[in-house]
Amino acid sequence: MRPKNLEKEQAIKSVALQLIAEEGLENLSMQKLAKAANISPRTIYLKYADKDDLLIKLYIEEVLGAYEAAITEGLHDNMTFEEGVKHIWMKSFEYYKTNQPAFALMLYGKSSPLLNKAFQEMNIKEGQYFAPIHQFLELQVKKGKIKDFPFTVQRALLFAPLTDLINEYFEHINRSGQPVTPQILMAACETVIDGLLKK
Repeated sequence: MRPKNLEKEQAIKSVALQLIAEEGLENLSMQKLAKAANISPRTIYLKYADKDDLLIKLYIEEVLGAYEAAITEGLHDNMTFEEGVKHIWMKSFEYYKTNQPAFALMLYGKSSPLLNKAFQEMNIKEGQYFAPIHQFLELQVKKGKIKDFPFTVQRALLFAPLTDLINEYFEHINRSGQPVTPQILMAACETVIDGLLKK
């Protein structure tokens, strides 16, 4: 790809993320994106089939890797299960608080049937992302610390409550009385940890 094309593609991605942050995912359109990026809609359609294609590629290329790096930094096998999960939750909260478009795309990616199609087209395998978390949970199972659920179940139990809490945080960000504070988040995290521990 020529430098100018790379610049245009990066401009499209950057402007799309900015528009998502400012106006919400539902208000993003290819026409609005073209106008904001100061390029023709045709240029966008040369790179992306439609809005869904753009969002899925943004999610995979701009969000997954950055989110993985943010939450796995500092995670290591010597941590107890409790320490590891609290680390993952706090790093997730910190990352999304300053990357609201990434959170919107993550929610979109979870609910879109196109995500599985994109993973297949890009040959992304289960476990290709978040391998340190897979390994950490496997180690906790081997140590007899946590219940031996399939990884997809462990992931749902760990991340679904966290996702809902972060969503509540953003829902209340412009209202008085923020219910999701770091203290509340940690209290909720301890409840989830308690449910996963083998007793």
